[in-house]
Amino acid sequence: MSQGAQQEFGKWRSFLWPVYTYELKKLLPMFFMFFCISFNYTILRDTKDTLIVTAAGAEAIPFLKSFGVVPAAILFMIIYAKLSNVLSRENLFYVTLFPFIIFFGLFAFVMYPAREALLPTESADALRAYLPGGWIGLAAAYHNWMYSLFYILAELWGSVVLSLLFWGFANQITRVTEAKRFYSLFGLGANIALLVSGPAIIYVSDIRKKLPANVDAWQVSLNYLMGMVVVAGIAIMITYWWINRNILTDVRYYDPNQEKGPKKKKAKMSLGESFKFIFTSKYILCLAILVIAYGISINLVEVTWKSQVKLQYPNYNDYSTFMGYFSTFTGFVTILMMLFVGGNVIRHKGWGFAALITPVVLLITGIAFFGFVIFRDNMAGWIASIGSTPLFLAVIFGAAQNIMSKSAKYSLFDPTKEMAYIPLDDDSKVKGKAAVDVVGARLGKSGGSIIQLGLLTLGSLAAITPYIGVILMFIIAAWIVAATSLNKQFLKLTTEPTQPDNADKAPASV
Repeated sequence: MSQGAQQEFGKWRSFLWPVYTYELKKLLPMFFMFFCISFNYTILRDTKDTLIVTAAGAEAIPFLKSFGVVPAAILFMIIYAKLSNVLSRENLFYVTLFPFIIFFGLFAFVMYPAREALLPTESADALRAYLPGGWIGLAAAYHNWMYSLFYILAELWGSVVLSLLFWGFANQITRVTEAKRFYSLFGLGANIALLVSGPAIIYVSDIRKKLPANVDAWQVSLNYLMGMVVVAGIAIMITYWWINRNILTDVRYYDPNQEKGPKKKKAKMSLGESFKFIFTSKYILCLAILVIAYGISINLVEVTWKSQVKLQYPNYNDYSTFMGYFSTFTGFVTILMMLFVGGNVIRHKGWGFAALITPVVLLITGIAFFGFVIFRDNMAGWIASIGSTPLFLAVIFGAAQNIMSKSAKYSLFDPTKEMAYIPLDDDSKVKGKAAVDVVGARLGKSGGSIIQLGLLTLGSLAAITPYIGVILMFIIAAWIVAATSLNKQFLKLTTEPTQPDNADKAPASV
């Protein structure tokens, strides 16, 4: 091979896989951890939607996010902040993760089989009689309290285990120059997980075709799904234990004495002091706005879309199968985004340009989805001519919108958000990140739910769809303003001389 050809090959290798051979010892375990966390996240996300939307209806989701998820997130943050002052970082990880694994195992094998005796049917009917028509979702959430509890903890898995535990750990042990190259690759683990978990969900959801008619097919599917969640959860803890003993003891990968940002004397802060610190910091406030705006935006779209999916697929197994296909396609598109867009945009176009792509994508796809839902009756003749139905096309349009939005989130929003924490001091990383990623994310989704709850007084989800579309535009505008401001602050914190980034050189052979 000529020298020119070797140089060209090296550039393409650096473009697709900007990692040196010795760095694989650090990258691959983190990659595997993210894979397992995301595998569980996908299964839990699709299962919680299947349980709630099919049993209680999409109308219950705003109530659960407002009156269930947010209080649970705040309670968690209080406990986590206290535990962070008395436990080591490693023990805090185990203590936080283990209760999730226990609950999801108990739900499938103990709670769900006993659901008939545990569901409060009579009191739920009495509550339903006193509530206004737009609030029947609250009674449905109460009646299906076990599913509601599952929904709340499955929602917290994304904020607590994915955002707080994994990314908090990654930010602690990853240098800025490594983050520019590693973080998009970490995300590949999440989306390979989608390609694995999607078919797994489809397979176990279709298992009813092989079972006798008198067997509860959804119970069998649920046992398999939660069994996989428990196994993957144990694998996460084992991998984390191995990294602490084989990676963090090697100064090539982690030097606890290395300066990683403004040095501050570490002090124990009360919950009130933590909030005061966060909300008097423009930097942290902008980060919170990004997280909250994403949560509101995606929630406003998803609830409308899921109500359409339920109408198209009313059966538990059918709904779960559709969500399995949805997750598979999301993983495929996101992997392409990460390989050819994510890391390369961050490295070559900068943090600010990359951070603005996600809100722009949500803006464009949101306009397209809501436009179709609002005006689809005007296209009834054309829809019939292609052999479809307005309901099915609404489901497909919504799925496409969600796939594009989530692929932008995983490949660009998450890496840029996590990179923004790296220059901060330890208190901001630990307690600030807990507040922004756990409570901020929940406030984002509950904010969308509160908007929907207020609008539901005007009528059904279908009736309030035009209003939701207009509000979405204003939320995304605020998101873009906050991202622009945060970019200026991030550049100021990261312009100090740092060690050269070897990302532009061809990595050594693997």
